[in-house]
Amino acid sequence: MRVRMELLLSVVLIFNAAGNVRAQEPPGESAPPVRLADLVAEAERNHPSIQAAARMVDAKRARVAQARALPDPQISVGYMGSLAPFRTQSNDPSSYRTLGVMQEFPYPGKRDLRGKVAAKEADAELPNVEAARRRIRAEVKLAFYELWGVEKAQEITGRNKELLEKLARIAEERYKLGKGLQQDVLRAQVEVTRIRQRQTLLEQRRRTLEAQLASLLLRPVDASLGPLPKELAKSGLPYSLEELINKGIENSPEMLRQEQLMEQSRLAVDLARKDFFPDFSVSWDYQNRTSGMPEMYGLKFTLNLPIFNKGRRYAAINEAHETQASAKQMREAVRTTLLFQVKEQFLAARASDELLTLYSKAIVPQSALALESSMSAYQVGSLDFLSLLTNFTTVLDYETNYYEELARYQQALVRLEEITGIELDGDSGSSPEGRQ
Repeated sequence: MRVRMELLLSVVLIFNAAGNVRAQEPPGESAPPVRLADLVAEAERNHPSIQAAARMVDAKRARVAQARALPDPQISVGYMGSLAPFRTQSNDPSSYRTLGVMQEFPYPGKRDLRGKVAAKEADAELPNVEAARRRIRAEVKLAFYELWGVEKAQEITGRNKELLEKLARIAEERYKLGKGLQQDVLRAQVEVTRIRQRQTLLEQRRRTLEAQLASLLLRPVDASLGPLPKELAKSGLPYSLEELINKGIENSPEMLRQEQLMEQSRLAVDLARKDFFPDFSVSWDYQNRTSGMPEMYGLKFTLNLPIFNKGRRYAAINEAHETQASAKQMREAVRTTLLFQVKEQFLAARASDELLTLYSKAIVPQSALALESSMSAYQVGSLDFLSLLTNFTTVLDYETNYYEELARYQQALVRLEEITGIELDGDSGSSPEGRQ
């Protein structure tokens, strides 16, 4: 009778655990659960890759003023005549001391084009800041959801282990009373050992994910993240595949970057063509001659002759054209990859959504009913213990699969966020009640 009562108690516990897929645990933590939105904001503020991308934009912006600046003026000092430095020869009209200043001037329009080319280079760097921000946001969210799924698996596995140990004790009692088989005891012990192995692997994965999140948040790797929310509300997907593709093309940082590089190359072509026009320089000279000779002044204009080395200038134009064509092709390559990535994650989200519905409305309830039926059959002796044990582990495995699939669904939305630049998962760090 004692064995039967313990068995019935275990049945009730198993059935309640399997049938309530979304049952919340009573609050036990003193600290409030961490919010994903807070973790994402912290990573955006502190992560060096985002700051490095922003600093690179500032560095490129600083090149604009450099590109538009005139060349440095030149000053020259010299003498003619005596062997002694800066001494003139008496009564020699060709002996003098001289001071000269020269300034080079590029052909009109060159400086402006150089500034525009440099400005476009900075504009092409700006999308990298958004790409870095999206990447860090996605990495934090992906790690968070996986960590949440692992903790739910640990919780279910722990409950699984406790109930399996009870079944193992029941099997031992029945074997001692001559009502059970030794293989039932051994199979139960094997299942308990398997659960312990799974717990070890889950704990290792949990610690790895916590260290990953700490690294993304620039916290010490052994810092405590805090309690995760017990439940996550499943986010919706309010966009069609076509809308997501359009958003992805419109908001893609890499496509925007290639467009800026195309414009930069177009300006570089104009600048290379300007190189066929001459630059010029203006110089002013002062001559201090020997005593009794009047001082002399001079003004000189100098032009370079671009009629030479035309091959070099044509090569510069071809280089700019090819760079422009390369940026255009790269933009198309990015677009092609983007279309595939959006569709891949969209289909993954849809598949996970269908599986979640299947788990919550069909598989788990049906498997729970099958377990209840098998328990009744086992009590009257029409079902063996191994079949009962199989049904037991199946129910709890399905519950674990539900939460793993929920984490995968949210991760698919996160990847769509990174690609399209639109918010899809909302404040997933809050409790379901807080998001309603």
